[in-house]
Amino acid sequence: MTAGNDQVVDELVEGDTVEVTVGAPAHGGHCVARLGGEHGRVVFVRHALPGERVTAEITEVHHGYLRADAIEIHDAAADRVTPPCAYAKPGLCGGCDLQHVSDAGQLDWKTAVVHEALTRLGGMSQEQMAGVRVRRLPGGLLGWRSRVRYTVDAADRPGLLKHRSHEVVAIDRCLIAHPHIQELGVLGHTWPDAEEIDVVAPALGPAVVADGKAEVRETAAGRAWTLPAESFWQVHPAAADTLTGAVLELLDPQPGETAWDLYGGAGLFAAAVAGRTGARVSLVESAPEGAAAARANLSDQPGVEVVEAKVERALRRRRITGPVDLVVLDPPRSGAGAEVVRAIAAAGPRAVAYVACDPAALGRDIGTFAELGWAATEVRAYDCFPMTRHIECVALLTPAPSPPS
Repeated sequence: MTAGNDQVVDELVEGDTVEVTVGAPAHGGHCVARLGGEHGRVVFVRHALPGERVTAEITEVHHGYLRADAIEIHDAAADRVTPPCAYAKPGLCGGCDLQHVSDAGQLDWKTAVVHEALTRLGGMSQEQMAGVRVRRLPGGLLGWRSRVRYTVDAADRPGLLKHRSHEVVAIDRCLIAHPHIQELGVLGHTWPDAEEIDVVAPALGPAVVADGKAEVRETAAGRAWTLPAESFWQVHPAAADTLTGAVLELLDPQPGETAWDLYGGAGLFAAAVAGRTGARVSLVESAPEGAAAARANLSDQPGVEVVEAKVERALRRRRITGPVDLVVLDPPRSGAGAEVVRAIAAAGPRAVAYVACDPAALGRDIGTFAELGWAATEVRAYDCFPMTRHIECVALLTPAPSPPS
């Protein structure tokens, strides 16, 4: 069934098509359209661009909103390009959200998403956000991803998942995967004994399949790192140095200042801060392999203490204590949350560098900091994930100055 904007939208079901004019991009890799006028039912449309008139196929029906894929473009935007990957289409691989968008258009898209999240959720003003623009990392749009997880389908073929689905799309190549990953030939074999295949192309040495035993070597922050192949590490080759540089520039660590590195992983930020301060740094990491990698890699940093625990528990049970001058906060995609934010504010550091892989979560946590009298005084945003919806931000948060007595 094909519907126009004047149709009773409650009748729509999956598979129906609607013609809509697409609005602004939103967090999640889609644009927002409405059925039935300005205040009509929201439709989140993938594979579209702001301003385009498209025919969209309904993929999900929810109370209050719909999800859809643009399957025919009637009025194309200037930033529309042909996706380089044959699998970056409706109903196929869900890994890349923005292959239909030009290089400059992707930066504009992501900048708009950051602005919307931090103003709406974080309470930041348009004036505060005026100079914030997503920055491109060195390298191109393709061949950058140094860590890829393939899922094996029922026919034992490796592939990638459809958008918001457990269905596997068998592929012969992922264009954003690092060339060394492609050279391993993982996609040319069947894998009858595997559910997933994690492949890593480290900075030093050959690409490997993570099997619970393999180790890889990375370089960042002026030193080499050895860690299990399955441990967390930034997937863009330039991301670790870029984010470390931003943290150091924003915090400006001074000799003798103490620090917490929360959700610290293998210790990237702890090592960088300790190198500036020469003082105690408490690193908290819940993943056993991450904590073990931090202890091994930072054994030459006697001032770094590694605590294997969930951050909430470490703060609640005083596994780490103040006074503390600086905090690096690098939580998972869900964000730090109110409990952690309140504990940090109560500890009284002079500054917090918040490294965020989700602008909406960052916005929510900035809002909590604001309720406690803190402000985001600078935000930087980076496109560490070209062709996808994902964005990395680094925000500097500082307490409001005390009123004069």
